[in-house]
Amino acid sequence: MSAEFFKYALTFGYVGLVYWLSYVGMQRTRNVEGFAIGNKDMSPYLVGITLAASISSTATFVINPGFVYEHGLSAYLHFGVAGSLGILSAFLVLARGFLRLGEAGGALTIPQWIYYRYNHRGFSLFFALINLLSITFVVLILVGCSLLMTGLFPIEQKTALVLVLLFVFSYVLMGGTYAHAYTNTLQGIMMLAVTVVLFLQGFKYFSGDPGAALRAVGENYAEAFNQGSSLYFSFFSVFVSGFVVTFALMLQPHILTKVLYLRSERDVGKFIATTAVVGTLFTLMLMIGFYARLAGLEIDAQDTVVREYLLHEFSSSPWGEYVLVFIFLTLLAAGMSTLDGILVALSAMVVNDIVKPLAGESSNGLVLSRWVLIAVGLVGVLLAWNPPPLIGLFAQKGVYGLAAASLVPVLFGVLVRRHIPLWVVAIAAALGLGLHLFFNLVVGIANPAISATYGIFASLIFGLFGLAVTRGDKSTK
Repeated sequence: MSAEFFKYALTFGYVGLVYWLSYVGMQRTRNVEGFAIGNKDMSPYLVGITLAASISSTATFVINPGFVYEHGLSAYLHFGVAGSLGILSAFLVLARGFLRLGEAGGALTIPQWIYYRYNHRGFSLFFALINLLSITFVVLILVGCSLLMTGLFPIEQKTALVLVLLFVFSYVLMGGTYAHAYTNTLQGIMMLAVTVVLFLQGFKYFSGDPGAALRAVGENYAEAFNQGSSLYFSFFSVFVSGFVVTFALMLQPHILTKVLYLRSERDVGKFIATTAVVGTLFTLMLMIGFYARLAGLEIDAQDTVVREYLLHEFSSSPWGEYVLVFIFLTLLAAGMSTLDGILVALSAMVVNDIVKPLAGESSNGLVLSRWVLIAVGLVGVLLAWNPPPLIGLFAQKGVYGLAAASLVPVLFGVLVRRHIPLWVVAIAAALGLGLHLFFNLVVGIANPAISATYGIFASLIFGLFGLAVTRGDKSTK
């Protein structure tokens, strides 16, 4: 079998399997509730793999290794260590309480959860609108996947962009959450296999001594705090901002709502353990940034590091071409595993938390969710058509702002049992978002994680102050 025939056979086999899983999901999707969070009949292990794949996706598998290539050990510690601890901490702190309150109100989305917790439609609408910032991550995934497709097939990037969009949107339109969960499980297993293979394959570049190998690139490259980097140069920029922002990022609509897929609180422990183990293994993909640098590759476009490294390693031998096809297809699957989750979450959110409250309940929610999905896709393609030079930083500006606004309302909503005055969480949310944008866009702080962390700290301080001055109000929710 020729490598070319194998490439197309494997691709069409994968496409056919995904569509079959989506068809199975469609059979179980009968209303907007099933489209948004399923029927609460999925295994916690399946939900855990789905979540880990959603968290990792194109950022971990395609874009973030470029930061490691450029900035060295400090970037790896920021994403791989501080970020992983932030993910685990967020679910240990929030999962049970969020599920309990979500089930009590029958919430399908985070803005709807906010409405049931704070009983204010205007605040819920504000959250629905700022959650649209997730569109920046849709752009990142579309760009990352299109770059991979150009390495796999002889097509232009814009053509690849449209093909990725059509494929993902078509199978999500069919099955909603079930299509997302079933296909993510398949994609997650593929991602695990490729991660282990690439980690072991490239370890030769360390020559038995990773520290010495990195120092040979440059002293700053091997330092935990890279003084030559504009992004990861101190304990705060590497560890504090990495932990805080990643903790807050778990409040994104396509991530925290995974908790609502679970049948009961008894499943939370299995769900968190699965997510932690699988997600930690996925972070090994960041090592490709080191491998590409140690291999001597000179790559001008940071976002293409993974593609160029894979072509360098596998395209020169006959057997390597077969391996390369599977790896590229898996990396595409990694991007799609998050893209489909964001699309389901955004479409459900727009219908439940923007359209229905403003236009009434008369519309068919399931049909409307699918039309909204199409609209989100068109906006995403328009933004991705001529992307900014560093797509990773572009996406971080948007989603980190969402994280900064979300932390206090969700964290306090879960942990504080008494009544919380609306003004406390509303001002804290606005403060987190506003300061992030101010520090990043006006002051010029290059690393969005730092500006978002400043916003989160200010938001937390204000929120704690608000709780202190209203502590006499002992009424409960």
